[in-house]
Amino acid sequence: MPAIEKELQSRFENDQQKAMLNVMFTANWFKSQQAELFRPVGISLQQYNILRILRGAKGKMSMQRVKERMIDRAPNATRLTDKLIAKGLVERERCEDDRRVVYVRISDKGLLLLKEMDRKIKQAQVQMFHRMSDDDARELNRILDACRG
Repeated sequence: MPAIEKELQSRFENDQQKAMLNVMFTANWFKSQQAELFRPVGISLQQYNILRILRGAKGKMSMQRVKERMIDRAPNATRLTDKLIAKGLVERERCEDDRRVVYVRISDKGLLLLKEMDRKIKQAQVQMFHRMSDDDARELNRILDACRG
């Protein structure tokens, strides 16, 4: 990937502005790379995130908790989950004590899909980060954490 200046055909006011735009641009690049992996199986990046959250839960989880744990906190998480339910990847259950609470859990079919995707995602990560050492990755993580606070 060329330098950000060439990619955006732009100059920047300062290094902080360049860094911010570089992070945003690169995040979108990562998203588009991952979207290509999910397209053949008919799920979105956000739906994949929901499936991973539910796999990690090892049981049922309230829909509100799923929304809180999402990387990209989509206001349409319930609709995204409904689509996963329609595909048989997620199961829904109403709370008996409070009918407003909805629990979801990943189905066996969803677990199988994630298992198939794990290998492809790992390969894609290797390709996307093959120019970055472990030390570079740690430093990038440190810098990004510092940006958030």
